[in-house]
This record gives sequence, C-alpha cells and structure tokens, in this order.
Amino acid sequence: MTYSKIFQIESNIVRKNGGLMLDNYFNYKKHKTDFKTEVTAGVSTFLTMAYIMFLNPVILADGGFDFGGVFTATALAAALACFICAFYAKTWPIGLAPGMGINAFIAYGVCLGMGNTPAEALGAVLVAGVVFLIISLTPLRAWLINSIPKSLKLGIGAGIGLFLAIIGFQLMGLTADDPVVLVRLGDVSNPMLLLGAGAFVSMIVMEKMNIRGNIIIGILVFSAIAWVTGLGNFNGVVSSPPPMTHLMTFDLGAALSASMVTVIFTLFFIDFFDTAGTLTSVANVAGKVGSDGKIKDIDKAMLSDSVSTVAGAVMGTSTVTSYVESAAGVKVGGRTGMTSLVIGIGFLLCLFFSPLATSLPKEVDAAALIYIATLFVRNITDISWDDAAEAGPAVLAMIAMPFTYSISNGIALAFVSYAAIKICTGKFNETSPAIWVIAALSVVSFLVG
Repeated sequence: MTYSKIFQIESNIVRKNGGLMLDNYFNYKKHKTDFKTEVTAGVSTFLTMAYIMFLNPVILADGGFDFGGVFTATALAAALACFICAFYAKTWPIGLAPGMGINAFIAYGVCLGMGNTPAEALGAVLVAGVVFLIISLTPLRAWLINSIPKSLKLGIGAGIGLFLAIIGFQLMGLTADDPVVLVRLGDVSNPMLLLGAGAFVSMIVMEKMNIRGNIIIGILVFSAIAWVTGLGNFNGVVSSPPPMTHLMTFDLGAALSASMVTVIFTLFFIDFFDTAGTLTSVANVAGKVGSDGKIKDIDKAMLSDSVSTVAGAVMGTSTVTSYVESAAGVKVGGRTGMTSLVIGIGFLLCLFFSPLATSLPKEVDAAALIYIATLFVRNITDISWDDAAEAGPAVLAMIAMPFTYSISNGIALAFVSYAAIKICTGKFNETSPAIWVIAALSVVSFLVG
C-alpha cells in the first residue's frame, strides 16, 4: 500500500469523525499546525514503526506465545495506547506500541531462559505496568529520572541493541553454534541468508536517502522476492483478525513470587527510562522544553504510557511504550495528539493483514532486528568516555547482555560495578541512593537466582 493511499484512507476516516470538533479539541492554531499537517505527521510516524506489527508476533512466538493472538493484541494495544495519548496527553504527537528489546527479553529471557509460561510473563508485565503507573503519579518519577547516570542509561540502551543483534544473527543464520568457540559464522551461501542481508543493506540505503518507512519497505520487498523465487511461502494478504488468545490470561500469582522480582524490576526499568528518554528526545524536536529546562506536560505523556502498558498486558502482549520514531512525524510538523490519533487508526487497519505477517521469512525479519540494533547502539557516542568510572559500567552492560543472553544480567552487573567503583573511589556520598538500592537488589537477585 503506497504512502499516498494510506494518507487518503486515514484522512477520509478522520474527516468523517468530525474535522471541526477535532480542530477545536486539539487547538491547531495555538500549536501552529493544521489538520493536513497532523495527518501527514501521523502517517509518517506510523510508517516508521509499522514493522512492530510483524516483529512482535515473531519474537513472542519464539517464547511460546500464539502468533495470531499476539498479532491482534499488538494492533489493538498499539491503537488503544495511541488513542489514550491523543485524548489525554493531547499536546504530544507520540506513537506507542509494544517495545523492541522488552519483547525479546520476555521471549528469550523470561519464557525460554527462566521457563515461565506466557501467562506468567504477562503477569510480570502487568505488575511492572502498575508500578510504573503508581510512580508516574508521584514525585518519585522526577527523582528516578534524575538519579540514574546518563552513561548507564546509554550503555544499557546499547546493550539491548546488541542483544537484539545477536537474536537477529541467529534468526538470519549469520551465526551458528560451535562446541569449541561457542559461536561461529553461519552458512553464508544460504540463499535466504543472502536475501536477509540484502534487506538489511536496503534499509540502510533507504535511511541514507531519507525514505520514510524504510524498515517496512525493506521487509515487504525482500519478502516478495522470496515468494516469487519460491524461497518463501505466501499465505495471502487479508483476512479477519485472529482471536485474542492471550486476552486476560495473565498469572498474577507467579508474577508476585520472589523469583520474578528481578524480571519485574527489569521490565519497569527499561520501560520507565526508555519512555523518559523518548519523550525528552521528542520534546527537544517539538520545542516542548521550556526556558527553565522542564518539559511541558511530560506527566500526562508518562501516565498515558504506563496505562497503556497495563492495557497491553491485559490484551496479551509485551510492554507498550513510546516510540522514538515519533520524531519522524514531529519533523514534518506534528504537534498535537491528532498525530497520535492517526497513528492509532493506522494500527487498527493492520488488524486485517495477519496472513501477510505469517508470510514473512524469518531471515528478512532478522534484517529488521539487526537494523534496529544499530539504532540502539548509536547513542554510545554520548557516553563520558574520558571518565573510566562512568564508561566502564556502561561498557559492561553493553557486552554482558548479548554474552549472557540476558538484559536483566546486564543491568544488574552495570549497577553493581558502578556502586563498587564509587565506593572504592571515595564517592559514596556523591552517589544517588537509587544506585545503592538497585545495586543491592541486583546482588540479591544473583544470590537467589
């Protein structure tokens, strides 16, 4: 479906629902925008994050989730989250959906690694969402945001990217198990691996050419090549939405057990600081940072995000979070929740494309994972490399996540090492209490794990 066609469909849908009413509600004039600009911004952001519709079911299915159930839950949870943001945090042009990195942690860490069922994992997502919701309503929100050192945040983000990369390498076949060196180069003569590699290169090239929706375009084009050449199976395009297999199936009993404390903390930590970082980035682009350095209405945006996480867990998908891809819509003029409304409509339209989702070869999906990994790793340039006490724990987080195949291990090792360095360098009194609390919890998790 072309950009212009999506634009036309969404414009017609939104106009039929009362253009004048929306104009009055979102106050376009105050924000120096208009209906057409907001719709264009919404479509732009939707195209940059639509890949989650295909990748989220693929990743969670590896952890034992039902592909079709997750596909429907992804579309509905993303749409609902965008609508909440549109009408509650109406000055934020944000797209929300199940987050990358968190879904991989749930599938490969919580389910496969720890042996938990999807219901138990969803219970942990729900509890983490409730914790996020409570903190979003209290002064703890600002305290936590300001307590975690920038280098640790960046190192953890890069580590999540490398974790996604190793999963992408395995799915594509770029790596293979080896009894001596543990991992080695895979069969690079495999046609499907070459097709996935081509998809990855195309995404980079399209980004360089400033083509919006480069990830989804790369996935669809190279999947089509696989179908035409007989390397992949084509299952169709449109059908009725699959049933919501995991609706209200969360297991709170298991989620509240001692063994899941580390999981809940990791889910909360990633979602909370990823949201804070995303909103800060979007606020800078949208001009929402005041002269006092404070971000306007950030409390409403974070509350929308936390409520969406709870709703997503109830529907049967991993943690819903704000997407940094929202900056794509902001750059073309999106300034209000109308942009979020359009993004949500886009996700609703995706409900009917489940056959297409099941037709995508895993090697091509892997290309998107590896590409997204590069986006996560880019920010390491902002780590304080001239200060070993800051850079060391950040690098430890980066390398521990892929090598231990666990995001939670990477976070724990980073905080424990950071705290130990501060003690040994006599900086105990200059370090936030939050560091000591998280480090202590991390040590406990290692001892009881």
